[in-house]
Amino acid sequence: MKRTALLGLATLALLLGACSKLTVENYDKLKMGMTYNEVKQLLGAPDKCSDLLAVKSCTRGDDARYVQVNFVADQVVLFNSANLR
Repeated sequence: MKRTALLGLATLALLLGACSKLTVENYDKLKMGMTYNEVKQLLGAPDKCSDLLAVKSCTRGDDARYVQVNFVADQVVLFNSANLR
């Protein structure tokens, strides 16, 4: 029984990891001028956002693997990433 439960959890973890929208392919689709909603459709909802003056900076992922997108007037002006697969 324990072995079956562990196997089920391992399978679920692999499936959830495979569903991540933080991929090189999706990062390559980011373009200057995209709206916040277009980026949200492409990469999913951000994990955190901060506003400083007129710049909204949103990050998806964690410290080890992420995509960060900066918006001015609801349009992408800068984006970067680290450790995408």
